[in-house]
Amino acid sequence: MSRLRRITRRSLLVGAVAITGGVAFGIYQIRRPVTNPLQPVQGATLNPYILIDQGGISIIAPRAEMGQGVHTTLAALVAEELDAEWDSIRVLHGPPAAAYYNAALAHGALPVADYAMADWQRRVAGGLGAATRLLGLQVTGGSTSTVDAFDRMRHAGAGAREALKAVAADRLGVAVDRLRTENGRVIAPDGTELDYRDLAEDAASRPVPRATMRPQSEWKLLGRSLPRTDMRAKATGMAQFSTDIDLPGLKCATVRICPYLGGGMAGFDPAPALAVPGVEHVLDLGNGIAVVARNTWAAMQGAEAAQIDWTPSPLPATTEAMYDRIARAFEDRPNSTMRDDGRPDEVTAQIEAEYSVPFLAHTTMEPMGATAWLQDGHLTLWVGNQAPREHLKVAAEAAGLARENVTLHTVFLGGGFGRRVETDVTRQAARIAAMLPGTPIRLTWSRAEDIAHDFYRPAAIARMRGAVEGGRATLFDAQIAAPSVTRQTIARLAGRMIGGPDKGHVEGAFDQPYAIPHYRVAGHLADLDVPIGFWRAVGNSFNGFFHESFIDELAHAAGRDPLAFRLDHVAPESATAAGVLEAVRDLSDWDAPRADGTGRGVAMTWSFGTPTAVVIELHHASRGIRITRAWMACDPGLVLDHAIVRAQMESGLIYGLSAALMGAITFTDGRADQQNFPDYDALRMDTTPRIEVAILQNNPHMGGAGEPGTPPAMPALANALFDLTGQRIRRLPLAPQADFII
Repeated sequence: MSRLRRITRRSLLVGAVAITGGVAFGIYQIRRPVTNPLQPVQGATLNPYILIDQGGISIIAPRAEMGQGVHTTLAALVAEELDAEWDSIRVLHGPPAAAYYNAALAHGALPVADYAMADWQRRVAGGLGAATRLLGLQVTGGSTSTVDAFDRMRHAGAGAREALKAVAADRLGVAVDRLRTENGRVIAPDGTELDYRDLAEDAASRPVPRATMRPQSEWKLLGRSLPRTDMRAKATGMAQFSTDIDLPGLKCATVRICPYLGGGMAGFDPAPALAVPGVEHVLDLGNGIAVVARNTWAAMQGAEAAQIDWTPSPLPATTEAMYDRIARAFEDRPNSTMRDDGRPDEVTAQIEAEYSVPFLAHTTMEPMGATAWLQDGHLTLWVGNQAPREHLKVAAEAAGLARENVTLHTVFLGGGFGRRVETDVTRQAARIAAMLPGTPIRLTWSRAEDIAHDFYRPAAIARMRGAVEGGRATLFDAQIAAPSVTRQTIARLAGRMIGGPDKGHVEGAFDQPYAIPHYRVAGHLADLDVPIGFWRAVGNSFNGFFHESFIDELAHAAGRDPLAFRLDHVAPESATAAGVLEAVRDLSDWDAPRADGTGRGVAMTWSFGTPTAVVIELHHASRGIRITRAWMACDPGLVLDHAIVRAQMESGLIYGLSAALMGAITFTDGRADQQNFPDYDALRMDTTPRIEVAILQNNPHMGGAGEPGTPPAMPALANALFDLTGQRIRRLPLAPQADFII
């Protein structure tokens, strides 16, 4: 990390070659090339993604590595065009900078189903993406990292390659088109080799030549599974996370914030905390305390010992009262009706059902934390985060500094799932460091603090009406009520409210490729101020459960096989989505006779540009119901690394099954009842099913991989339980209502 600090804080600029990212849409400010933020002490930076010095080639990743393998894929995009030697490259997190804006985030802004998006609409989305550079949206999320980087980082690699060749051509007196590149060298026809390191400084001072990217048929790295760039450091314990930073004179801190959401602190007695050996300071944060000690354990023991008088929460006192508040939203006009096909009000419903899902926590395996050090009026932070520019802004505000007096290093994240977009831990670390200038502070939350102060996946309720005729669905009518994740998060991060139809609220329901003549999805926004935020798959995570559970009910009402029923309705709308259903049918041998005591369920959700189908198999053993097998088929279009896509699909499935089986945050007096994994558990190795994944590449547009595996996992499990027991459960989690082995 000291290396990255030198890159971003020193003033010597060897090369500042700006790139356009291949985008030229809109007004001048949008079209203007972004400025290269890298300023090396020695060596050369050819563009915001490539740094070459005598140590070799470093590729700067614009997105956070939180275990999803994105640094490997992003580095491969550059290395493929640059002809860098894979085993020798280094990958660094990009500093907070507008150059690393995420244009793909704008794709989800259009109120159109992804599967039905026309080419002109995709062009509009591309134009909106260009505008995101003005907002500086340097965000890792929405399964967009590879989609956003695919062209831009290949252009960066190709441009750098041609710049290096141009310098070599001048030195050797050889035409550029007679030179080739391989493993970090320019090679002349006579075999003379010039190392990139010896050419980089001259190349960085020149304009970037026009470069053509290589066709897929010539790829050497992309399209195959590569050794992960982060694996050696993680396997050897050398990888640094927020709470691995070791600095001279370091002190350890933790916080204890009012557990009654929206409440505060009337007063506190620090004496019991200060009596704990190792505790040195107890600081007043307004709505709680920070305890600073010689080690983290002492800090946590001190925080527990402090006597604090909390003020109550203004929220409804119980979980059921919160559900009642959500249900009241049905009484108001819908915020959106983003799908309204046919005449649903004129069709008599044969089936009516109400579904609900609970609040969920993120529970990243690495608890929330950050390290901060205020020295001579300059604040330096090390924090795993998904939005560096936002975290830097918040840190500056918390410490009372100008932004140019703050350096933020993004380190490895031990899981994110949307939680580390939030800036609360960075704000706390910066504030504590400002209270103790000159002392490095390593802040670590306890797991109880993490669960008590999460920004939860919201609870939600769906009211469904449906009808079938002649073996087909004729009516699908859904009303969905929940607090708005999008509105609350944007208001919190951007400081302003947004209006209009909330697409994220109904994603996973209105945008599914089913040909049903009378099809309506209405979204109702509930007035409930429980802190909520982006959780893996966001609205798809609950709407996938609602949609695919009710589709299953329609299939059984029609007397049809649930998978064949889906295919009949999906195939007319999307051959791509039908393909994943057919693939999971074949992979699971769905039509074969099943053993006694076995049940299977299927679900398919199109989310983040990728249709994903899941089949879950349950077995009724003597001790209870066991999840034995899981089959998945996904189609993200062009796949750059099969092993990473497979790992992400499996990860999303396990995350979704854990939530469906056991996940629930409940409240008493506005305080979360759960505190740690014993009461907010996840699947373990012995309860995780054997998983098989089929990865298709028929999708004409590249989709995401990190989140699409989660939404169909939940309804597939519930549908399998119905197949096994005849019990239709419409309220998650399932484990309290059925005899699962967990």
